[in-house]
Amino acid sequence: MGKHVVVGAGQVGPHVARKLIEQGHDVVVVTRSGSGPEGATRIAADVTDSARMIEISKGADAIYNCVNPKYHRWLTDWPPMAASFMAAAEASGAVLVALGNLYPYGPVRGPMTEDLPLASTNPKAQIRAKMWNDMLAAHKAGRIRAVEVRGSDYFGPGTTDQSYLGDRFLVPLKAGKTVQLVWPADIPHSWTYLPDVAEALVVAAADERAWGRPWHVPTSEPQTFRQMGARMAAVLGRPEPKLAQLPWPVVRAVGLFNPMIGELRHIRYQFVAPYEVDSSAFTATFGVRPTPMDEALRTTLGA
Repeated sequence: MGKHVVVGAGQVGPHVARKLIEQGHDVVVVTRSGSGPEGATRIAADVTDSARMIEISKGADAIYNCVNPKYHRWLTDWPPMAASFMAAAEASGAVLVALGNLYPYGPVRGPMTEDLPLASTNPKAQIRAKMWNDMLAAHKAGRIRAVEVRGSDYFGPGTTDQSYLGDRFLVPLKAGKTVQLVWPADIPHSWTYLPDVAEALVVAAADERAWGRPWHVPTSEPQTFRQMGARMAAVLGRPEPKLAQLPWPVVRAVGLFNPMIGELRHIRYQFVAPYEVDSSAFTATFGVRPTPMDEALRTTLGA
């Protein structure tokens, strides 16, 4: 079994670490606080410290970038982190596996595939595009082996308040109260299940067919907020929940005082028109399919 370095213990990192531990690997989890799941070697470190990351990654087979800075801090936080990951991958020879997202595509019509140009004009999305382009250039030059895995908005066990289908949705739903939404309730949207994200990252790290290109996490057919709420309620044996959308001017007003809410204007396009992920390439290549939605919801709800 190999050594795998998982950086980040937010929504995705713990799922990746536990999956690798189950496979019998030596797993090192790196966070600023030194947190992480049982069974892993937990190290507190600053990811921007290249020398420290090089030291931690000695002998590693794969390094997983599962870090996710606050969205309003991407411009300042990502560049030094990205440089440190690249340095550690080059020094160790480990496969660099980046957890990406769909933001760099920008607004598109129709299902998103991995061959779409990274055409977003948003500076934060452009930072993520540059990270991948730098990794890909280093891969093609033979300096590192790299792959990026991209998912849509997450749901599943271990979601945080960053998830639209996390506690802000589940708590009122379970209590029989009205669920307050920032976005329209009836626009189809792709939702990516957290354990499927971890599965895709682990598969991509181990299979050289994955390296040198991006992949989409196996993701089920798009569902609206209303459809997801109805399916969750059915799993719990409860009536379909009531949904209420906050008026956009109210959201914009709150955003004047809350940096995270203020950033929503940049991703509004993702929720006011259909937003669909095509993950067929990953399934066709590696035989990995998304977890059936009702099974995923039962696990998410603990039902």
